[in-house]
Amino acid sequence: MGLQSKHKVDSAFSMSSMTDIIFLLLIFFMLTSSFITPSGLPVNLPSSESSDIVMQEITVTVTKDLKFSVNDRVVSREQVKSELTNLLKDKKGQVVLHIDKEVPVEHLVEIGGIAAGLEANVTIATKPYK
Repeated sequence: MGLQSKHKVDSAFSMSSMTDIIFLLLIFFMLTSSFITPSGLPVNLPSSESSDIVMQEITVTVTKDLKFSVNDRVVSREQVKSELTNLLKDKKGQVVLHIDKEVPVEHLVEIGGIAAGLEANVTIATKPYK
């Protein structure tokens, strides 16, 4: 007398649907990360041989039409020093300068001098050569 079940349960798990989902998520994050701008104002960064990624604590942006922003907050040229002083109060910080390549060097030197005077580490954001 053979009492065997006619319906066998297969214990195998198919990973093909899981890999499809992971692949779609990977594509989604790759596409959306290319649309993210590092600051609120659009700038055309200069190119350099080496472009290192630096942890951005404070960003100062200067566009080609001389609009200034500190941490995505648009400020006037005169307010940059007070904003940096408030953000760097009682600590050494990292200031990353996002300066358009068409901006005169005097503005780069001015903003960099303000940040260096507040004992901050100053870095200039660039994009690598293509």
